[in-house]
Amino acid sequence: MKTHQKNTTTETPSRKLAITAGMLYLITHVTSIGAFVLYDPILHNTDYIAGPGPDTQVLLGVLFEIILGLAVVGTAVTLFPVMKRWNEGVALGYVGLRTLEAGIIAVGVIPLLAIVTLRQQMMEAVAADPASLTTISNTLVALYQWTVLLGPGLVCGTNTVLMAYLMYRSRLVPRFIPVLGLVGGPLIFIVNAAKMFGSIEQNSLWLLFAVLPIFAWEVSLAVWLIVKGFNQSAAASELDKTTAHPQMKAA
Repeated sequence: MKTHQKNTTTETPSRKLAITAGMLYLITHVTSIGAFVLYDPILHNTDYIAGPGPDTQVLLGVLFEIILGLAVVGTAVTLFPVMKRWNEGVALGYVGLRTLEAGIIAVGVIPLLAIVTLRQQMMEAVAADPASLTTISNTLVALYQWTVLLGPGLVCGTNTVLMAYLMYRSRLVPRFIPVLGLVGGPLIFIVNAAKMFGSIEQNSLWLLFAVLPIFAWEVSLAVWLIVKGFNQSAAASELDKTTAHPQMKAA
């Protein structure tokens, strides 16, 4: 009996793991908001490519997004050892989709880097056509915006449902937190899909409305994991089940 209790204590999720996951979630929000602010000159100034341009500011935004991508993958990798106890397939799906989301984010910075490179080269050229430069710049910005729609929009909406489902089922955190994810994930997916087909404008209030639940889900989850950690009684209960009935692990 004592041996069983010792193993259960050893194998339940650690406090450090919860803190790490929570910190990574917060990093994703700090870097994503920071990048959005830093990108303002290149996203909303059609003359950026033909003018002096604050390149350092844009490059800092790119760095923020690379850190964002790494943190996105980190959240999934950190939580996988814990969440696989409830459904390994869904937990693995979350890792895969978060990795896909991070990959799309990484691809998205390339058009912005291309604008910076073209601007620097054209400034050194003897003559350049401002109209052509503006067209190229607008096309590259549009490519970046498509990656935002696909990655942080559609893919993020999908993987949010997976993790929220696992958190709801496991009771590792209070159920009101995953409910936010179960609402916010489909909502942001639907709104971004509507934006893809032109039913919603780029800066529509619907988009802001859709972001709020998923933002609340990730921030509340992050804060809870940092401050309170995982519900150890729920984790220990599941560990007891899978120890007594190993076939239940794959259920």
